[in-house]
Amino acid sequence: MKNLSMKAGLSIVTLLASCIITSAWAESAIKSTPLLKSTTTTIGEKIEYLRTNKPEVTSLIIQLEPGAETGWHKHPVPTYAYVQTGNLTVDMQDRSRHEFPAGTAFVEVMNTWHNGKNFGKTPVTILVFYSGEEGRSNVIWPDKETIISPSTK
Repeated sequence: MKNLSMKAGLSIVTLLASCIITSAWAESAIKSTPLLKSTTTTIGEKIEYLRTNKPEVTSLIIQLEPGAETGWHKHPVPTYAYVQTGNLTVDMQDRSRHEFPAGTAFVEVMNTWHNGKNFGKTPVTILVFYSGEEGRSNVIWPDKETIISPSTK
């Protein structure tokens, strides 16, 4: 009986030690790195969430080769971006310019015309998340009647 009690005690000690070691390993194997915490977009607009009964989240990886640009566009939905590689330059309709090097996270502007460009010698890769609505486009492209280029102001 004494042997069984010692074995049970040893098993409990071994189990506890195993839990402590596993817990310590798990804590060191998982890291969390904050990328962004913001209440405004790149140009200071207050973030507004879309009100819809048909929410849809879309994520994409966009790649701009050297010399490429997105073309003028705007987003009617909240859009979050993380520049993985390269240096993204974004021109706004008001002629302001914003630079986003690799490792930068930002909240894109809503309902504001802008154009992303890659002036570098390597591709720009951007991870983008749209908080949109099923059946509704996350990007609005200009029609021929819309004047958006800063050079035409």
